[in-house]
Amino acid sequence: TTAIKGACESAVYTLNESGFRADLDTRENYSPGWKYSHWEMKGVPLRIEIGPKDLANKQVRVVRRDNGAKVDIPVANLVEEAKALLDDIQANLLKTAREKRDSCIEVIHTWDEFTTALNNKRLILAPWCDEEEVEKDVKARTKGDLGAAKTLCTPFDQPELPEGTLCFASGKPGKKWSFWGRSY
Repeated sequence: TTAIKGACESAVYTLNESGFRADLDTRENYSPGWKYSHWEMKGVPLRIEIGPKDLANKQVRVVRRDNGAKVDIPVANLVEEAKALLDDIQANLLKTAREKRDSCIEVIHTWDEFTTALNNKRLILAPWCDEEEVEKDVKARTKGDLGAAKTLCTPFDQPELPEGTLCFASGKPGKKWSFWGRSY
């Protein structure tokens, strides 16, 4: 109806004026389910729905993409609540990504442990002597159908490196911890 369309336009205007990117999907040749899927595939984090009941109650229904949770928000609080929801989505996505990354990390100390972890497609944290020639040697020794292993990065927050720790590849004294793996 015209009143619902006006409420939708108002919500989009309010969000855009507050610094959010908001779009109004008024296409009538697609079902609501198709449109929900369309915007979800584009990565839109929040979907805002306004129907006759929402209009009567001066609220909007907001649906989160990350977990599908639905919440009804008073129109007067839309900007503040949308910001809070987006902040929560960001925190949730970051937490999930860190958990996934951390579950793939394997700490190793020897060449045999390294090759086993590498063949298991793990992200490897290993003590390294920090010598370019040793890295080249690791690349040469691991070259295969899946590609060669290489250093990926060195963590800023270095885990403790106990006295006497040796490089996994050269047997020389380890100078730092580095992440290793294959780039697929």
